[in-house]
Amino acid sequence: MFKKNDSASKALLKKTAVTKPTKSLLSTLAMLVIFYVVCMILEAAGAISFTIQNLLIDVCIYAVAAVSLNLCLGYLGELSLGHGAFMSLGAFSSALFTNLTRDTIESDFVRFLIGLLIGILVAAVFGFLIGIPVLRLNGDYLAIVTLGFGEIVKGILNVTYVGYDDTGVYWSFISDRTGLDTMAGNAKMVINGAKGITGTSKLSTFTGGMVILIIAVVICGFLVNSRTGRASAAIRDNRIAAESVGINITKYKMITFTISAAIAGSAGVLYSHFLSSMTAVKFDFNMSILLLVFVVLGGIGSFKGAIIAAVLLTALPELLRGLSDYRMLIYAILLIVMMLLKWAPKSIELREKLKQKNERYRVKRSLEKKES
Repeated sequence: MFKKNDSASKALLKKTAVTKPTKSLLSTLAMLVIFYVVCMILEAAGAISFTIQNLLIDVCIYAVAAVSLNLCLGYLGELSLGHGAFMSLGAFSSALFTNLTRDTIESDFVRFLIGLLIGILVAAVFGFLIGIPVLRLNGDYLAIVTLGFGEIVKGILNVTYVGYDDTGVYWSFISDRTGLDTMAGNAKMVINGAKGITGTSKLSTFTGGMVILIIAVVICGFLVNSRTGRASAAIRDNRIAAESVGINITKYKMITFTISAAIAGSAGVLYSHFLSSMTAVKFDFNMSILLLVFVVLGGIGSFKGAIIAAVLLTALPELLRGLSDYRMLIYAILLIVMMLLKWAPKSIELREKLKQKNERYRVKRSLEKKES
C-alpha cells in the first residue's frame, strides 16, 4: 500500500514539475525584477546620476526591441531587417496622437497609455499587412524584402507633413507642404517632413520601460510554450515536415510575425516619448542591424541573452565616453571579443564540457544524498 501511494506521489510530482521553458521564463523575470529593484535602491540613495537614469530608459527601449526580433528570428526562424520600421511606425503614430491631444487630454499617463496602444496597434497592422506577401519567402529573400519595407517607411515619413490649428488637422505628402499653408492662427507643425517630430513630451520612464519589457517577455514566454509557439518552432526546424502533419504554416507565421511587430512598436513608443525630437533616419537600416547584433550576441532563441546583450551594448558606449576618441574603437574590439567568446567552436566546446561536468557533479551529489 505504501509503495502504491509512493509511486502515485512521484507521478503527481512529475506532472506538476516545472518545465525547462517555464524555468527559463521565471529566471528571466526574476533577473529583471532584481535589476529594477537594485536600480531603484541606488536611485533613492542618490548613487545614480541623471545621465545614468536616461541610459536606463535607453536600455529598456533596446531590450524590448531585441525581444521582439528574437521572437521572429529565434522561434519563427525568419530574419527580418525591417524591425526598425515597425519601431518607427509605433513611434510616429503614438507621438502624433500625444501631440495632437496635449490640450484635450490633461493626464500625461492616460495620454501616454492611449498612445502606447495606438503605436502597438499600428505596428501590428502593418506587420500583418507586410506579412501577407513577405512570409511566403524564406531566408535571404525575406531579409531583403523587409529591408526594402524599412526604407519605404523611412522615405514616406521623410515627406510627411502634419499640422493643426484651431479649425482642425492638416496633412500633406508633398515636400512643398501644399495644403498646410491655409492653416490659421495658433498653427503648429507636428510632423515636419525630414525634420521629424519636435516638442514631444518626455513621458517615458524607467519604471514604465521595465513594465513594458516584463509584459513583452511574459507574452513571448507564453507564446513560445503555447501551441502556436510549438507550431512556429516546427516550421523553423522543418517547413516541409510541419506542413505534412497538417500545420497551417501561413497562419502560425502570421501570428508570430504580427506579435513580434507589435512588440517592436511598443519599443518605438518608448523611444518617441524619451526624446524631445525624432526623425525617421533614426530608424534606418542601422537600427535593424543593431537589434540583430543584440539577438545574435545574446543567443538566438534566448530572451534572457538578448536582454543582457542589449544592456551591455547600450551601456558600453556611455561607460566608455571618458576615453574620447578611443571610445568606439574599444567598443568595436569588445564586440568582436564577445562574439568570438560566444560563437567560436572552441568556446562552444568548452561550454559543453563545463555543462557536462556540472551535470555529472549534480548527479553525484544527488546520489550521495540518497545514500545518506
